[in-house]
Amino acid sequence: MKAIINNFNIDLSKPIDISLPLSNTDANPIAWYIEKPVIEPVTFENWTGKVSEGSSTNFNNIFFNPHGHGTHTECLGHITHDFYSINQCLKQFFFMAELVSISPEVRNDDFVITKSQIENSLNGKTPEAIIIRTLSNNSDKKSKNYSHTNPPYLLEEAATYIREIGIKHLLIDLPSVDREEDEGKLLAHKAFWNVKNTTILNDDARLDCTITELIYVDDSVSDGTYLLNLQIASFENDASPSKPVLYAIH
Repeated sequence: MKAIINNFNIDLSKPIDISLPLSNTDANPIAWYIEKPVIEPVTFENWTGKVSEGSSTNFNNIFFNPHGHGTHTECLGHITHDFYSINQCLKQFFFMAELVSISPEVRNDDFVITKSQIENSLNGKTPEAIIIRTLSNNSDKKSKNYSHTNPPYLLEEAATYIREIGIKHLLIDLPSVDREEDEGKLLAHKAFWNVKNTTILNDDARLDCTITELIYVDDSVSDGTYLLNLQIASFENDASPSKPVLYAIH
């Protein structure tokens, strides 16, 4: 199936899924010091929701954390005193996106993504969404336990630059745009969403902008411009598990 969007030819039969699946196995990626997800059948006194155990249906409960168990999309409600829902903030789902690959720089004991790296990678482009693939792009990202590893992160200046050039959706293959242990400062989150006060939200905070973390972009996908379909589940929560999908543009 093909479509013409903004005068570009899009082949909708060739999606590029950049999400990580959620499972109850050791292959599930983990962050923020939690255990792997739990997926198990509902049980009553003499009944188990599993066809292989005599039920007519498989009927599972799932316990997971969207921030720590895989690809997820979050709104500014992730860092605010008042409740904001990703389901209410994200109302459009197709965006022109730029995929860039960046090798984080060493700063003291950290690996960081800088403003100049973002600026150079975009080379004057101002897409609606930016997708950051960090290098080296090892496949262990798909099953890594990030807890206590101090992964790379965005400097505040980089997040500010992304906001200032009008990018509304930021996607990255790391568990957070901020440092794992930063004393709760969350500088990149605040800079991207333009949140100046988490208790009393400023009028120019970016309610319709999102951050998607823990994606994975295979090396076979070239840097460049894509159509992004940013899919979420309709959770009334600050974040939802999500399935970002790219489509090549012809």
